[in-house]
Amino acid sequence: MHELQSEGFQNLLWSRKAFVDSVKVYNHSYIYMPAFSMKTGTGPSLRVYYTLKDFGAKQAVLFANPNFLRDIGKFWKSKGIHAKRLSTGLFLVSAALGLCEEVTIYGFWPFSVDLHGKFISHHYYDNVLPDSGFHAMPEEFLQLWFLHKSGVLRMQLEQCEDPLTPSSA
Repeated sequence: MHELQSEGFQNLLWSRKAFVDSVKVYNHSYIYMPAFSMKTGTGPSLRVYYTLKDFGAKQAVLFANPNFLRDIGKFWKSKGIHAKRLSTGLFLVSAALGLCEEVTIYGFWPFSVDLHGKFISHHYYDNVLPDSGFHAMPEEFLQLWFLHKSGVLRMQLEQCEDPLTPSSA
């Protein structure tokens, strides 16, 4: 939802076409919106849904079932993740594990610098580090690392290779 404000879409109150144009690059993909995970998410989530529908966009909006959100929260809390709210990424990984035969994740790194000492953001839409009291990024990373080590999912820590660029090996 922050991206609806930070990218100049004015919460889709005035810049609906600019938003639709910005997501065209994603073709027939899904856009997850937190309509029921927090009270402030309902309005913007519905505006995204109706904006895409009104413009006939190829993307589909997904809303998580509130019972799923509650149950996933309880599950991860039982595994040692204690936060005000789980990250959207962890919710989506949880959904993917239930829907997909193979899951590869990228971008789950709890530190402000990568393996090479380069500054990184925790969001794709800004360069602001998350409030350490809101999400439990180190605990989430540790649980995902355990799943990676046990073969449940694959965690990509290094930058992904561009399949169109020849390897230097």
